[in-house]
Amino acid sequence: MSSAITPRDQQLRRAFRWLNRYMLLHWRLGLGPYANRRELSGQIMVLVQVGRKTGRIRRTPVNYAIVDGDVYCTAGFGQLADWYRNLLANPQVEIWLPHGWWAGTAEDVSDSPERLPLLRQVLIASGFAARVAGLDPAHMTEEALDDASRLYRLIRIRRTHALTGPGGPGDLAWVWPVTTAVLLGLLLVPRRRRR
Repeated sequence: MSSAITPRDQQLRRAFRWLNRYMLLHWRLGLGPYANRRELSGQIMVLVQVGRKTGRIRRTPVNYAIVDGDVYCTAGFGQLADWYRNLLANPQVEIWLPHGWWAGTAEDVSDSPERLPLLRQVLIASGFAARVAGLDPAHMTEEALDDASRLYRLIRIRRTHALTGPGGPGDLAWVWPVTTAVLLGLLLVPRRRRR
């Protein structure tokens, strides 16, 4: 694989941007843990980081794998990924996992001797995303995986403490009871007949 981003990669970036908006809404509505199916959509967490230019909170759904208690994810578009550049500027992050919300510290471990085995685990856990990118991580040789993932950046997140309170996963879950009440109200109110 060449070191440049191809037109196909640009199309994939646009498609994943759209899909990420949907996945983020899914998580904010409290449905994130239910869609986390390794065999379907893959293992998806939300990575909360601070924008390096704006200082604003940014939330990005990414695929992940947990290995020896640490959480690993990959920036498949390498240094083009805004969230990756945000982590380099400020490694203090939050992660929304299916079974918890955590604060942590992110670190680029792309130069680790364990890069390929760890990256393989993240890509296998990504479900359809790796296949869409043209990878078959479960069956690729180390050489083929290394060549195909040269631009990829591998991130390790070490969880520091659990978080609770407002602003985490399911922060928009209030929509469900309000919507249900409005719909029930509309169904139960008798309609006047026109004469």
